[in-house]
Amino acid sequence: MRSGSSSLVVAVLAAVLVGLGTAPAVAAPSEQPGGTTGVLDSAELTALQDQAASVQGDLQERQSAVAAAQTALDQAQQAADAAAAEVTDAQTALDQARVGVSRYAAAVYRDGGAPTALALLLEGGDPGDVVSAMGYLDAVDAENDAVLLAAEDRRRQALAQQDAAAAAVADRQAQADAVAAQVGDLEAAAAAVTDQLEGALGAVDRQLAQLQAEQVLVNQQTAAAWRSYVDQLTAAGVVPPPAAALRAPESGLPGGLVPVGGSTGAAQPGAAQLPRQPASLLVLPAETIAAVSAAMTDLGLPFAPGTSGPESFDCGSLVQAAYGAAGIPLPATQGDLFATTAPVAPADVLPGDLVFLGTPESGLSHVGIALDPQTMLAADGRAGAVVVRTLPTDQVLGIGRPSLAQRAAVAVPGPTGGALAVECGNTVYPATYDGSRQWGGYPNGLIPPSAMCPLGAAGHVLRCDAAAAYRAMSAAYAAAWGSPLCITDSYRSYASQVTLYGQKPALAAVPGTSNHGWGLAVDLCGGIESFGTAQYAWMVANAGRFGFIHPTWADPGNGREEPWHWEYAGS
Repeated sequence: MRSGSSSLVVAVLAAVLVGLGTAPAVAAPSEQPGGTTGVLDSAELTALQDQAASVQGDLQERQSAVAAAQTALDQAQQAADAAAAEVTDAQTALDQARVGVSRYAAAVYRDGGAPTALALLLEGGDPGDVVSAMGYLDAVDAENDAVLLAAEDRRRQALAQQDAAAAAVADRQAQADAVAAQVGDLEAAAAAVTDQLEGALGAVDRQLAQLQAEQVLVNQQTAAAWRSYVDQLTAAGVVPPPAAALRAPESGLPGGLVPVGGSTGAAQPGAAQLPRQPASLLVLPAETIAAVSAAMTDLGLPFAPGTSGPESFDCGSLVQAAYGAAGIPLPATQGDLFATTAPVAPADVLPGDLVFLGTPESGLSHVGIALDPQTMLAADGRAGAVVVRTLPTDQVLGIGRPSLAQRAAVAVPGPTGGALAVECGNTVYPATYDGSRQWGGYPNGLIPPSAMCPLGAAGHVLRCDAAAAYRAMSAAYAAAWGSPLCITDSYRSYASQVTLYGQKPALAAVPGTSNHGWGLAVDLCGGIESFGTAQYAWMVANAGRFGFIHPTWADPGNGREEPWHWEYAGS
């Protein structure tokens, strides 16, 4: 989503029918299928998403500052508590010293005063004993003084330490308060951007709904135009001949029909025309008409890689199903179709021909059914559905005509330079890919319900191939544990991502970036939400059989341990 919303206006033209020069025309589609990122642009939503990411980045940076400030405050408080304890101990020691001195003084008082040398002599003591006794008394007095001084000094030092510790606590508290204020400002900014996102999302939802309605209209008008063409054949009395009758026009055609000229001047195999005024009427093989008619009935069904109907298709399986219903067996993948379908010159494309798209980097990346030189019908990965879309002539790798005999298989153009393969316009991620497995042209979280399928658990949906794999995995789990998988989250809409971001701006995914927003991720419960349980071990051992993986970022020791989170990576 990069450009302004003015690009959201998609013209839908009325369906018309024209003569041989351009073949049956159809309702003109948008430049891209409705809902693709090529059409659905919102500079406002993109700017708000960037703002949300910036706020979240700041909050995450602040988290370390908050933790450091709290640690420093805790350490300062511990030092203050220790200093207070030391003051108490010092005061106790001083009090005990004072008690000792007081007892000595009391004893002197009780005995009638301090002893003197004369008193000792009068008591008949030896002069040497008198001298010794007097020295002892002097020593006792000196010791009492030293004890009192030491105790007092210890108390004063403890008080000084307590004052310093209290100052440190106050300083660390101020720092913690400053960080908390910054976090508060950032949380307020997150709340503001959440409100703005909710407002912008409302506008984008309306735009998306308009695009979807326009795509539905294109599909309906195209199908109506095709029916009108078939009705014209009937009105003209033309019974479409079988494909075999039109493969060699130079050898003759059914009565009343004449060849269709090709770009080289020679007659085109696989088609004829009914001459009439003011313009000739193109006559296609009965099988081609039946195949295109069958494909028209699948318009609007979801696109899902590796599926082959009836609830969803990929591009190859759609072609196979349409032509198979008409009696022409074809392979089911875009590569096999390219390799074996008889080629015709791009300038000679006719309705029902297969259009093979790609680029030098991706190689073959898509196949659809041509409706005219500018339009194709396909199960389109960018649209997430079977749609009518423009035929990008600058990406055409080849044109094939299924009504002709198949050719010997040729090499299929593949990716170059390390590029990822592309199927049906959808990037194919290897099982080891650890990034977001996005798909389709709808923005993350804005995928319409019509492009997804239910899981069999109330309210939960995924992309149709992931949904089918989940249902199979849940059945296998039920066989082992007696009940189906317990699920708490699957597809997460943009609106729900906005709400979660508003609640946990430092932790929740930035709106528009959640893995759940692609309809390819689930959060599980019932024991699977904890590492080391038997249920979790079952998932580790069995999920890969169904195309589900536990991403490495969610493994133990990788910073975001989420045992409950599993993603569909395909088979």
